[in-house]
Amino acid sequence: MRILISNDDGYLAPGINALAEALAAVADIVVVAPDSNRSGASNSLSLDRPLSVQRAANGFYFVNGTPTDCVHVALTGMLDYRPDLVVSGINNGPNMGDDTLYSGTVAAATEGYLFGIPAIAFSQGSHGWEHIEDAARLARDIVLRQFDTLARPYLLNVNIPNLPYERFGPVVATRLGRRHQAEPVIRALDPRGNEIFWIGPPGATKDAGAGTDFHAVARGQVSITPLQIDLTHTTQLDALARGLA
Repeated sequence: MRILISNDDGYLAPGINALAEALAAVADIVVVAPDSNRSGASNSLSLDRPLSVQRAANGFYFVNGTPTDCVHVALTGMLDYRPDLVVSGINNGPNMGDDTLYSGTVAAATEGYLFGIPAIAFSQGSHGWEHIEDAARLARDIVLRQFDTLARPYLLNVNIPNLPYERFGPVVATRLGRRHQAEPVIRALDPRGNEIFWIGPPGATKDAGAGTDFHAVARGQVSITPLQIDLTHTTQLDALARGLA
């Protein structure tokens, strides 16, 4: 099995290093990741400038762009083969509910999926990298499942509690929960006295009931949510057509 690995925390992040080490034991891997932290980059592509690819001493490739840039460059010009799987992460903190829309971790996996390659995004349930080696071991277990019951390609979003491996609960299929709207921006002044704004923290959970990713991780379970890209509001199509008639 040949796996392309990326992330949004940058190629030096503990999460991607632990993930690469775990997967190198069971697959041929190549790592192509951002040169710095690109959290919140979502699915953005850098179209206003050229991108450079450099190789680090540990063999990882790093790109001066977004997570989507990394996977796109790897699949459309850098690699001379088609990977069997695209894996992203392990992210420093959760990507659950509405957060998946902003996540660079999920976006890197999504780019692989858009090229017709199965893809999995991995995140930890809390920030701080605690038990990252255990999370990487669990990620390897999930990769090895290969999900033969799913149609190809698939796009999976996995959130792993920050626990020792022996204390993980079951791996469960979940749906995305929901958050309330984000907290207000934080106003400040830059050194020249100009007003600046920091994006505020995410809002509290709105839907964290049974069956959601929030619910599973809060109980020490490993959440796997299958994602899709079609944003069409299908239940409103008929109503829209009637309004346009």
